[in-house]
Amino acid sequence: QLQLVESGGGLVQPGGSRRLSCAVSGVTMDFYAIGWFRQGPGKEREGVSCISGGSGGRSNYADSVKGRFTISRDNAKKMVYLQMNNLKPEDTAVYYCARGWSVYCSGYDTQQFGYWGQGTQVTVSS
Repeated sequence: QLQLVESGGGLVQPGGSRRLSCAVSGVTMDFYAIGWFRQGPGKEREGVSCISGGSGGRSNYADSVKGRFTISRDNAKKMVYLQMNNLKPEDTAVYYCARGWSVYCSGYDTQQFGYWGQGTQVTVSS
């Protein structure tokens, strides 16, 4: 059974950094896109970043995190990471990783992602 488990959340001060991890187990992740989403208090879930599967590893980012967040994947370790720098209070949210149905990142429609983790809370506050 495919499982995704996020970790690395916590309390961080504005301007600080945090690295989130997503461990994938159950089936191969090599040929599937992996996305990071977040849901802030009182907000809808939104896409943050996505990295394609296969050998390309192309990534894209929401405008709100461009230049601050970096997504990466290690297929051998079955891990996906989200490095978050220069964090802002508006980044406070539960962060989820999800595996897509295809190798490509084609937007952040949640219907394009079939398997989800349970989420990890990131709170940015002084």
